[in-house]
Amino acid sequence: MGKSLADFIRAARHQIREIDCDTLEDWLRSRDDVLVVDVRESSAFLEGHLPGAIHVPRGYLEALADPDYGHCHPELAAARDGVVVLYCDSGTRSALAAVTLQEMGFTEVYNLGGGINVWDAEDKPVVS
Repeated sequence: MGKSLADFIRAARHQIREIDCDTLEDWLRSRDDVLVVDVRESSAFLEGHLPGAIHVPRGYLEALADPDYGHCHPELAAARDGVVVLYCDSGTRSALAAVTLQEMGFTEVYNLGGGINVWDAEDKPVVS
């Protein structure tokens, strides 16, 4: 039998680092080296996203993160040695995305545990 989504998520969570909303909020206040990446679809990003987040849909992540790709996302492609925090709705797609970026050579990648759902539930700021 093949792997299920739950299998992929479980494996990803063993390979990545997660942070909570308070930690990310503190980093955003106190540091200028944090790139926040929303990996949800365009419609979800437009409805609301974390302040300062860039939009890189999960389906285009590998291309947009690759500096050798002619249409890469310049901020993401340049962040290989910086701090990158990924999020989605619940933290599952972004966990898979974090594994991908690590495999691509990004050195300090984090997943926002619980995603924007928890961020919003904790009354953190959202840009719409």
